[in-house]
Amino acid sequence: MSERTTIIDFVEQYTRQFADHPYLREKVDGKWTAITQAETRETAYRIGAGLMSLGLQKGDKIALLSESRAMWVLAELGALYAGATDVPLSVNLGEGKDLVFRISHSESRWILVSGNHLPKIRAILPECQDVEKVIVFDDTAFDYDRLEEKEIRMSEIMKMGDEFLKAHRDEFVARYKSIGPDDYANISYTSGTTADPKGILLTHRNYTANVAQGHSVITIDEADTMLIILPLDHCFAHVAGMYTMMYYGGSIAFVPIGKNALATLRNIPAAIAETRPQVMLSVPALARNFRKNIESGIKKKGPTVEKLFNFALRNAIKYNKEYYNRGTGGTFWRKPLVALFDKILFKNVRESFGGRMKFFVGGGALLDIELQRFFCAVGMPMFQGYGLTEATPIICANSAGHARFGSSGRIVRPMDCIICDEEGKPVPDGVKGEIVVRGENVMAGYWKNPKATAETVRDGWLHTGDMGYICKEDPDFLYVVGRFKSLLISSDGEKYSPEGFEDSLTDGSKFVNACVLHNNQDPYCMALIVPDKAALKEAVQKQGLDPESLEGRKAMLDLLQGEVDSYKKGGRHEGLFPERWLPSAIGICDEEFTIANKMMNSTSKIVRGKVEEHYASLIDWCYTPEGKSLHNGRNLAAIA
Repeated sequence: MSERTTIIDFVEQYTRQFADHPYLREKVDGKWTAITQAETRETAYRIGAGLMSLGLQKGDKIALLSESRAMWVLAELGALYAGATDVPLSVNLGEGKDLVFRISHSESRWILVSGNHLPKIRAILPECQDVEKVIVFDDTAFDYDRLEEKEIRMSEIMKMGDEFLKAHRDEFVARYKSIGPDDYANISYTSGTTADPKGILLTHRNYTANVAQGHSVITIDEADTMLIILPLDHCFAHVAGMYTMMYYGGSIAFVPIGKNALATLRNIPAAIAETRPQVMLSVPALARNFRKNIESGIKKKGPTVEKLFNFALRNAIKYNKEYYNRGTGGTFWRKPLVALFDKILFKNVRESFGGRMKFFVGGGALLDIELQRFFCAVGMPMFQGYGLTEATPIICANSAGHARFGSSGRIVRPMDCIICDEEGKPVPDGVKGEIVVRGENVMAGYWKNPKATAETVRDGWLHTGDMGYICKEDPDFLYVVGRFKSLLISSDGEKYSPEGFEDSLTDGSKFVNACVLHNNQDPYCMALIVPDKAALKEAVQKQGLDPESLEGRKAMLDLLQGEVDSYKKGGRHEGLFPERWLPSAIGICDEEFTIANKMMNSTSKIVRGKVEEHYASLIDWCYTPEGKSLHNGRNLAAIA
């Protein structure tokens, strides 16, 4: 490839280099099928030509709303070949103002939609007057077999494409060859829950540059399979999934689509077992579920196996240390035990993940040391990375042979990364500040928002808004420690980023499903905790208490307090976080943080503002003398 390539150049090269390699795998009518790289390109031609036949012009915006599936990839590539700018939409958007805003703000004239989500588009179409056609992926779409005005099926588009290619192939080739590296490929809207999210403009070169940058820190073996769990509307799934696997001659498999999001999630274990992937893309929330499922499976085998597993786990964790220093500091003698337990215990754990898993990538940015240590111990390392859509998105990543647990990994090259203080001046390695990057992966700007663009990208440098530091001992590694926007502010004005404690408590405690730390110039910190009630009830039953009784509920609250206290003086996690920022009060949440209630965004990250808004009265209560007491009435009611 030349230095400044387009996605079209990229697809043309690698789908020819790996023409016969399976690329897209999905389950159709109960059977796994595969589409080769060459077939992917030819189908993209058909779709792109069909869109041109329909009247799509170069530069037109085309919105895409669908579950992750093969047609998602084929449709986007077809749109790009026709010179369109794709506007990927999250399937978690409801048929309301959020969906209308994105379609209208992006000036989309066309919509690509799966049958599952066609009802949403029908509901809001009267408010989207600029839309000319709605292209439906499925020939039969549950109860929506009959088309309405403006609707046309993808099968018809491809037939139109066949006719267009017969008569006007030169025109189609001229269209895709006219696309330049600085032309827009996507408008990717931020995944927050505000009424007016920003549309991030990503160019063709942004994407091809970041794929090459990603290659500098992590590699995939030819013919490996990656199971795609994350929604394809995310930039991470584009670069680390779609384009990276095409680049390496590998394939991507999709979790079979259920009738709703929950049903699709339930299909993940079977999809892992059937596709036996070597690689998966994940986020911390999914990784935590994987860990809990593993531990639950071990527990069912009885107390003897559970004790042996925990012993083996502790031994491997002590040997692996922070990965880069495995076997050092007098731990070399543990290696034979690691090998033994791997053969008799951990190998069986890996079999439940298909038996071929080499690693999976965690897209979360913050300190997930407990998760990383756990998965490395069982022989399926979770290599943490960091990025954001404005950087297309990969900024750094850990990988096999090159990892430091707790870090977000090696910085991709070529890309400049510096840490700046509040005045925008670079600070030395090891000193915290804002992460600022410069490279060909930095976005073109925010769509129709020059003010926000000017605030975020200054002289070519992307100011991420994330706090971190460059490793003093090995400057290739970046540590991300939180968001400036989520800083706690104490009564004396001191600031602190809470995510490290929140993630550590959630990952390290079987009793805590989620945690949000709060302090807005208050006399002390408080923690909103979503408890794992099943684990707590089981624990107090072992104490001989009835979980429904007053004493049982008090005991469950005491167990949660013990988890928090483990970070304080004398606790097993003493010194991990500053004492003054540890919570002095606990508020028990009576509702989980979910995408549906908007307390999580579509990447399963907690939306702090929504959580604090929802639990405003509980937060206020925890700053009263009664609320500061652990066994208060609200906590006792919520824990039941």
